Amino acid sequence: MPDGEHTELPRILVTGGTGYVGGRLISRLEADATRLRALARKPEQLRDKVGPSTEVVFGDVADRASLDRALAGIETAYYLIHMMSNAQDFAKEDRAAAEAFGAAARGAGVRRIIYLGGLGDDDDPGLSPHLRSRHEVGQVLRDSGVETIEFRASIVIGAGSLSFDLVKSLTDRLPVMLCPLWLSTACQPIAIDDLLAYLLAAKDLPPGDSRIIEIGGADVSAYRDLIREYARQKGLRRVLIKVPVLTPYLSGLWLTLVTPTRSEVGRHLIEGLKNPTVVRSRVALDTFPKIRPIGVAEAIRRAIQGAASTLSATDATTGPS
Repeated sequence: MPDGEHTELPRILVTGGTGYVGGRLISRLEADATRLRALARKPEQLRDKVGPSTEVVFGDVADRASLDRALAGIETAYYLIHMMSNAQDFAKEDRAAAEAFGAAARGAGVRRIIYLGGLGDDDDPGLSPHLRSRHEVGQVLRDSGVETIEFRASIVIGAGSLSFDLVKSLTDRLPVMLCPLWLSTACQPIAIDDLLAYLLAAKDLPPGDSRIIEIGGADVSAYRDLIREYARQKGLRRVLIKVPVLTPYLSGLWLTLVTPTRSEVGRHLIEGLKNPTVVRSRVALDTFPKIRPIGVAEAIRRAIQGAASTLSATDATTGPS
């Protein structure tokens, strides 16, 4: 093995590697034999989930020194940090985290930050705190002076994603559903494989200005359509009854009946469903002409298949009970 092979610094950093998107992104980058570093507040929780070639380092957005060490030698940094799941004032903490990361990235000479945010109209006075915070984080990263590519996406469909798990849990467990008006709001779901394709392709773009790129699947839909399509593919008969009085907050409480372990995150997600999250520009199509996202039915089919494969693997590992 040539001298110095192990001393060359990684060039790509992934934050949020213990999350749904981050974990899958690391696997794809490893498959490309990318020199990779993953940042985690609890490295021991991530080391067993990544390949031997990936360097796992401690990093906390509240600890500038740890960010400086993690970003040393990095050219491209994926920013997938989100405080929504563990903070009452997640917007304030998200802002502070982005400011710290942007400053450290600028100081380390990082060339590009790739950030995953959420769709939604900035001019909508009723934009949810969740989506407004997502947009603010993108602005903070751009203000750092580091070229930032901000992807804005709607619902992500894939086995294990919160959005799909909500659809799955609700549809599997509730034969009759009282459906508030937000279930009719327009959205443009994207399959996890297509989302990852965009994230991977962004690292190879030529240098340029910071930009916002709206991404979505082939279909404009509504959350109730996802429930109906999932039920159709699973052969379930489900009755959806429209009601005007079930507010997003009450809907979040209602979700504790079916998804208690992630109900707080689900409540924030639901608050965002009252806002249309639809792609309004052709930038993604023009910038990434080789990526042609699939539609809702195929995305759900793949998610169901992925969930079944995961369950089968778990059964094979644990054996009969």
